[in-house]
Amino acid sequence: MVLVIDNVIQEEHPPDSRTLFINHPSFKDINNQFLSIQPKVIGPACLLYVQQREMAVTMSYDKSINIIGSDDVTTCIIIILRHSGSGAVGLAHLDGSCTEECIINMVLKVQELSLGVQGRLELHLIGGFSDMRNYSEDLFFAIMHAFHKQNVEIDLKLACVGEFNTIIRNNVRWPILYGVGINIKTGEIFPANFPDKGPEKALRMARQLTGGQQVLDVYDYSSGLLKIGPFNYEPLRGVDLWLEQPDEFILQHLSTIPDVEPPHFVSEIRAALKYIQDNPFPAVTVFRENKPHYYRKDENTGLWVQVRFEPY
Repeated sequence: MVLVIDNVIQEEHPPDSRTLFINHPSFKDINNQFLSIQPKVIGPACLLYVQQREMAVTMSYDKSINIIGSDDVTTCIIIILRHSGSGAVGLAHLDGSCTEECIINMVLKVQELSLGVQGRLELHLIGGFSDMRNYSEDLFFAIMHAFHKQNVEIDLKLACVGEFNTIIRNNVRWPILYGVGINIKTGEIFPANFPDKGPEKALRMARQLTGGQQVLDVYDYSSGLLKIGPFNYEPLRGVDLWLEQPDEFILQHLSTIPDVEPPHFVSEIRAALKYIQDNPFPAVTVFRENKPHYYRKDENTGLWVQVRFEPY
């Protein structure tokens, strides 16, 4: 029983976002203030972009990274966990797969980076909306349940989810925000869009399309390395047929909420399908000798460049 809301330890976690907002009306002003911030368009320099079913943790004095962020959330939820004293921060883009495992790992890593430092763990939730199938509410419940089980007090500071992240257009419910970033130096959290999704996006998305469930920890703050893989996936049956289908067919059949996907959704799905077609066995053709792909930020440009050595 460690979830703290409005400075009060909760006996039980909120079962859904509506109950949270009814019992804690302070979130109305907090959410409205956050929604009033104009979304920033963030370029790739010094950015650590976290894709769906990924997480990353780092420190405020990271020399390579200024901003961690993620976007393209519809029914997904982005969680940000920050230690108020040390500045250690973790971000994950969750869709319901391995939620509790990811949260356990994130809490442990942020705690480890904050040993001996006074401060509180502060939780921020952004994304998800009042979709007709309640995907977002199911995920919100799983996130609240997982955090409430942790053995350390966690202050819920922002919950821009559910009805507060919903707008109706032409009788269709849409999410208001699709992405968020955090400046790891200052702790500022802001709505954001990220045109650049980081290296090897098609490969990383291919893992999701083929059923990879684990939320991968993709960043080593001590070395400043982005780590991709190694992982394998089963060949996708009918990938050739999928690639022959019109955009509308792909949208309707490969999205949980096709009406509200961002405009680049289908092109990114096609790129991932093509990658799977070209690399049906990534353990053989992509991750040779079962070694990960490593990237480091270039000191001059702040952009990711691949490194070819095995770090120790």
